[in-house]
Amino acid sequence: MTEETLTIREMCDAYGVTPRTLRFYEAKELLFPIRDGQKRLFTKSDRARLKLILRGKRFGFSLEEIRQLLDMYHIGDQQATQMSRAYEIARERLADMISQREELDSAIAELEEQLRWGEKMIASLNTPQKAAE
Repeated sequence: MTEETLTIREMCDAYGVTPRTLRFYEAKELLFPIRDGQKRLFTKSDRARLKLILRGKRFGFSLEEIRQLLDMYHIGDQQATQMSRAYEIARERLADMISQREELDSAIAELEEQLRWGEKMIASLNTPQKAAE
């Protein structure tokens, strides 16, 4: 390894991904490692791109959205277009996540209510009946 490049194993260790993940991102043309025979060497640019890919995936961006954002880097407007589009996608994603959270909160409340009902039913079934006199 040089200071400029990392091997696939070093990338995996540094970013907590698998070799398969890196090869997948390469196949999807999101990463462009230098090929040295069978070896892949990842540059500083690849490392920066991987950080953005992983962050985008964590926030629920699609691979196509991530690709588009990465491709906007070289437009030549000091990343203004890239930043604006990333902001738009992030706002949309945040709205989706808030909606999902509200749906999940509602489902949790309903399930908790059903569990309380279930506890009462189980307790009433386990209470010994008074013997008929």
